[in-house]
Amino acid sequence: MDDRITQIKGIGDEKAASLSSIGINRIQDLIEYFPFRYEDYELKDLADVKHEERATLEGKVHSEPVVRFYGKKKSRLSVRLLVGKFLITAVFFNRAFLKKQFTLGQIVTVTGKWDQHKMTLSANEITFSSHNPDGTIEPIYPVGGDVTVKAMKRYIQLALNQFGEQIEENLPPQMLERYKLMPRKDAVLMMHSPPSHEGLKQARRRFVYEELLQFQLKMQIFRKRERESTEGASQVFEKEKLEEFVQSLPFPLTGAQNRVVGEILKDMESSYRMNRLLQGDVGSGKTVVAAIGLYASYLAGHQGALMVPTEILAEQHYESFQDLLGNRLKVELLTGSVKGKKRREILERLAVGEVDLLIGTHALIQDEVVFQNLGLVITDEQHRFGVGQRRVLREKGLSPDVLYMTATPIPRTLAISVFGDMDVSTIDEMPAGRKPIETYWAKPGMLPRVIDFVKKELDQGRQGYVICPLIEESEKLDVQNAIDVHFQMQTALPDYQVGLMHGRLSSDEKEAVMEEFSTNDVQLLVSTTVVEVGVNVPNATIMVIYDAERFGLAQLHQLRGRVGRGSEQSYCILLADPKSEVGKERMQIMTESNDGFVLSQRDLELRGPGDFFGRKQSGLPEFKVADLVHDYRVLEVARNDAAALVESTAFWEDGTYRSLRDYLTEQGVLSGEKLD
Repeated sequence: MDDRITQIKGIGDEKAASLSSIGINRIQDLIEYFPFRYEDYELKDLADVKHEERATLEGKVHSEPVVRFYGKKKSRLSVRLLVGKFLITAVFFNRAFLKKQFTLGQIVTVTGKWDQHKMTLSANEITFSSHNPDGTIEPIYPVGGDVTVKAMKRYIQLALNQFGEQIEENLPPQMLERYKLMPRKDAVLMMHSPPSHEGLKQARRRFVYEELLQFQLKMQIFRKRERESTEGASQVFEKEKLEEFVQSLPFPLTGAQNRVVGEILKDMESSYRMNRLLQGDVGSGKTVVAAIGLYASYLAGHQGALMVPTEILAEQHYESFQDLLGNRLKVELLTGSVKGKKRREILERLAVGEVDLLIGTHALIQDEVVFQNLGLVITDEQHRFGVGQRRVLREKGLSPDVLYMTATPIPRTLAISVFGDMDVSTIDEMPAGRKPIETYWAKPGMLPRVIDFVKKELDQGRQGYVICPLIEESEKLDVQNAIDVHFQMQTALPDYQVGLMHGRLSSDEKEAVMEEFSTNDVQLLVSTTVVEVGVNVPNATIMVIYDAERFGLAQLHQLRGRVGRGSEQSYCILLADPKSEVGKERMQIMTESNDGFVLSQRDLELRGPGDFFGRKQSGLPEFKVADLVHDYRVLEVARNDAAALVESTAFWEDGTYRSLRDYLTEQGVLSGEKLD
């Protein structure tokens, strides 16, 4: 199977070069080059065909075909066919030559798109005979260069004829039996020449599991090596004092917070270094969970560090942690603004262990910052820091435990795939008493009413945001821009201070604008999406998002999370006029749900995994058959199987792992879950 494809009779150097251009070099590459879709030529009963569905129909020619010419060399051939008890019209564009081939009473088979309202089939394929039941599901391969789909089918058939018997099983009999999986050889043949939809479904099911298991084995082995290559320090803390702190909080923890705290404390007590991602929706209570972890580390005799992306966020966290922990441990703030004598004093006290918790921006990773005994590092909005920056902070201590926090809900499927080297904890429950943000979708023509609504909120002493996609006017995109909108809002609301913030401002300028907004010197902030992460102004109750159809659901939800942080009812208004059905559906979903995890899953379904993260930096694996969106249940099963395998001592010999097949044959399958 590893031999070059020139070993296949009928494929010489020239054809091999063409195949190589699309990544096919070995015999196995060709045999496992699966179709990306299938054309269905199965004969349908017209009564079962839906509007605009592609269908293959068999009918009798009922009348003479008619050809009409229009434009330059364009034609439309229409012919009436009797299909069962229905009389329909089959239409062929630019195929006038077919007219001579029709005869009255003749049986023909046509394939095309069905228009139920006009009782018309826009046909693109025709056979002048009865329908052939064989080969009704036609594989379509991804091709390029001078390789056609027809040629690809021929090459694959040549490979299967000569080497098909050499296709080996790589899953053990117990696993095939447990999950009722098709043998590998049968599945390969079925993928290339499916006799039925059920057979194709079973073949695909087998390869989905195989691919996801192999992928998860790699991820779990990598995770195990990462954990064991850096010995962590087991943090032993007084549970009674920690429990007393939790009881002293002004509110009870939610069930999700309790679960996540348990996962984090278990990691801290273990001899491995914690490498955990904590994700929770805006307002779900991640800060309190972080405080409990940091206090536990303090009780174990260690220092803690919290790194955040902006100075304003650092200051807000500093105030929060002073309220939560200030009477129990020494908390300090270190940002670029802390200079001179005060800075020197903080660094000196930190080095001798007199500072228990240091909160700051990337200033924390400078060489002059030295901890005496760093035990826990927490990075907030972890995706905003580069991997290198996170690593530098982690290396400030002797293998401290590391917790990454994000308010960007990531569907579990993607979290398992992209953050496979981390454990993932999720707070999927909101604290009691929080008022859901009321979200409305308004067309651009309703802008005067929207501005009136904003004015009413400002008149009550509240503040608000107006979000725009672009900074300046663009000829290419008809999108409201921040500078124009700022002028528009100043004109419409002359009694209030309207601020402007965008990505072209310097860091100091952004900080100054946000400071004015935080202190209510600015009542309405017009901004691009730089305001998306980490601003906490409880007095802000209204958010207007221009051209909302241009944002993904996850981003809209992040923006919406800037309001609703106080006790007053908050509102989000989406100004949008989407042209596509997907765009309209996104607006509808936003008005129906405040749950970031529900939205992120829907976003994933609508946009696909590559677009969800941004394909280039996503680190998402490429699969031949598996689909991370639709096959999430199988991914869970494969992950559990792989994790159990990799954690079992018998799987490893002298630091390497033995053949999966041999091991599973000995042990049987370790997961009892059913493969959906």
